[in-house]
Amino acid sequence: MKEYKIEQLRNIGLVGHGTSGKTSFAEAILNIGGITSRLGKVEEGNTVSDYTEEEINRKISISATALNIEYKNTKFNLIDMPGYADFIGEVVGGLRVADVAAILFDATGGIEVGTEMAFRYTDKYNTPRCFIINKIEKEHAEFGSKVQILQDHFGIHVIPVQLPIGEGLNFKGIVDLIKMKAYSYDESGTAAAMDIPDDMQSSAQEAHEKLIENVAESDDALLEKFFDAGELSPEEIQAGLKKGISEQSIYPVFAVSSLTMAGVTTFLDFAAEYFPSPADFGEVKGLKPDSDEEISRPVSEGAPPVIFIFKTVSESHVGELAYFRVFTGSVKQGDELYNTSFEDTEKIAQMYNVNGKNRKEVSKVGPGDMGAFVKLRKTHTGDTLTSKSDPLMIPKLEFPEPVVDIGVRPISKGDEEKISGGLAKLHEEDPTFMMRVDPELKQTLLYAQGELQMDIILNKLKKRFGVDVETEKPRIPYRETIKGKAEVQYKYKKQTGGKGQYGDVHIRVAPLPRGEGFEFVNAISGGVIPSKFIPSVEKGIVEAMTEGSLAGYQVVDLKVELFYGSYHTVDSSDMAFKIAGSMAFKDAFLKSNPVLLEPIYNLEVIVPDDYTGDIMGDISSRRGKILGMEPEGQGQRIKAQVPLAELYKYSTAVRSMTQGRGVFSRSFSHYEEVPREIQDKLVEEAKKEKEQS
Repeated sequence: MKEYKIEQLRNIGLVGHGTSGKTSFAEAILNIGGITSRLGKVEEGNTVSDYTEEEINRKISISATALNIEYKNTKFNLIDMPGYADFIGEVVGGLRVADVAAILFDATGGIEVGTEMAFRYTDKYNTPRCFIINKIEKEHAEFGSKVQILQDHFGIHVIPVQLPIGEGLNFKGIVDLIKMKAYSYDESGTAAAMDIPDDMQSSAQEAHEKLIENVAESDDALLEKFFDAGELSPEEIQAGLKKGISEQSIYPVFAVSSLTMAGVTTFLDFAAEYFPSPADFGEVKGLKPDSDEEISRPVSEGAPPVIFIFKTVSESHVGELAYFRVFTGSVKQGDELYNTSFEDTEKIAQMYNVNGKNRKEVSKVGPGDMGAFVKLRKTHTGDTLTSKSDPLMIPKLEFPEPVVDIGVRPISKGDEEKISGGLAKLHEEDPTFMMRVDPELKQTLLYAQGELQMDIILNKLKKRFGVDVETEKPRIPYRETIKGKAEVQYKYKKQTGGKGQYGDVHIRVAPLPRGEGFEFVNAISGGVIPSKFIPSVEKGIVEAMTEGSLAGYQVVDLKVELFYGSYHTVDSSDMAFKIAGSMAFKDAFLKSNPVLLEPIYNLEVIVPDDYTGDIMGDISSRRGKILGMEPEGQGQRIKAQVPLAELYKYSTAVRSMTQGRGVFSRSFSHYEEVPREIQDKLVEEAKKEKEQS
């Protein structure tokens, strides 16, 4: 396989909403690069990117797919990423290894949740970006109005570098606003030069001048030259545009028709000339392992290797594939690399250059380039492979907290281990979901980024690990506490012939502030209970607190004072005092105005302005409290606190209320008293459940 200099590489992430045409755009690029002989179509299930059974059946991208072509002596590494929030982990990993994010946008639509999500994450990772207004050939497609929408939403840095000749069904070609040339395209996407139409001369010149002005503003020296001379040389335009894109003062906008391949070669020509190569970043920054100390390394062939695993996936007949980018240095077959996560070495046996499921074995991958390892022992998504003698660790991927949870149980008895083993393996590939066996709730809980992701995880569990599960509503971890005080005595006395049992305790219970937990006070004096039995009294109380007398939930936030009692020199024992402590507590608890507490969650919902009223009304209907609202782009960030019990299937509700444009996050805040009518209902349900069992 041909080796490329760092300057010849372009690493581009394709992001955007789920229907913006990222995969179709990738198909056009692959066809132009000679990887395919015909355009695949998502609806026909024959694209290079969407090759898994789930993607073919659902006709959506689920995984980030690595692709590459050579075009005019430049190697383009592409990461085609899903557009739905359920698969945000794929975007987080893909953007970590992309030098430029191409945000695709439907020429017939508006700002979608996937557009906003993509922009937020490019902001988070400080990734240079561009916008591709795709499907420009479709009926009702518009370019100018879409550019205006993008500028209104994402700011003045959004600058067209092209204009379409005609729109929608009248689309005929592209005007290059840098070189002021026009192009038409044949069926293969090949560009042919043509004159700028007379009726576009004025608008093209105006757009060109606006672009050059923005290029000049990327550099003080260029700006001074522009003010003095009124123009810039081609070399100055190239330098200024490249700098503006790298430093994110310019977000270039392109017009493309993936379906007809028009504009795709023009995009590739632009990317080769103006997008940053890995060499332009100069160095790779990271951390010293087991430390917060920031260190850096020059990007060069001779530097110690720093390799980041941005995705792992298990494929039949192959095993586990680990997709990677070499940030600096190089890697060859037979190398031993140090994994900073599990602090051990991995020997590199096989490496591949990948296009979807198609792989070609390679012996070496150089700095800035990408590939895939096969059958590493312990290396997973987010790990760094580096030099053991001079290690640098790329920071771990940070994923949003899951927003959907569900209980799962096996249909077949004895499959519990299969469930936990299968989910653990799937978690290694996709760390954005979590699994937890909750002994308190007696339930296996699955947490995911959305219901679609949840469905896919359960399908994989069935197909790959042969486990069928039933789903159930997750139980809520209520707590019990008291609002009043009580003082009780409990004497445990048992005589059944021979040695008896005797333990006598007097306790006082009182509430503690929320979140204080449990406090045990030993106020015994005069030896009325020998000190050796005191821990048994406390143990009995603590055990009783694991299952409250109100509805069987854990008891919290109270103080128990053991202040008096009596014992028998022969019949008293640890067991007798443990039972006495437990029974005394249960009696005192019921006499102290017991109440149920429920978990309250912080909720943040980001929605377009049009939907804020619906969202706020819905939050109120869920017993939520609105804490505030602040502008977020062209929408609002609504902050609230809502009981966890009211958030079941909330993602479906948000999607329905906002036509798919709302996103939310949640996190635990505190416990709060349950309203009396709900408490009575929960206590009654617990009573019936206990009787049935």
